Amino acid sequence: AEVDAGRVDERTAVTVLTHDPKFDVPVLQVALRAKLGYVGAMGSRRTHEDRLQRLREAGMTDDELSNLASPIGLNLGARTPEETAVSIAAEIIALRWGGDGRRLTEVSGPIHGDALR
Repeated sequence: AEVDAGRVDERTAVTVLTHDPKFDVPVLQVALRAKLGYVGAMGSRRTHEDRLQRLREAGMTDDELSNLASPIGLNLGARTPEETAVSIAAEIIALRWGGDGRRLTEVSGPIHGDALR
């Protein structure tokens, strides 16, 4: 509904966290075709390969699938669901603003970079 209403754009991020193909595949089809800023799906590399196969069987092209991030998140050493959520949010923020995930104590220059982007 939000896609059809034009309320999503290149600033929109969608993450699929269900591990259930009957939900994952249709949501990812819509999200990947909507040209969003970020589309990701939680799961192992094996789960990702299985998901890609299902999406191909549903008619998705390799070009469309190249925009799917999975596994999602930055390598923060997350163990809990809350830490995993932070790692996913950190990945989305880094991609949006061009960050590289390094510690600020290791970076010289302005902390916030181009805040007007």
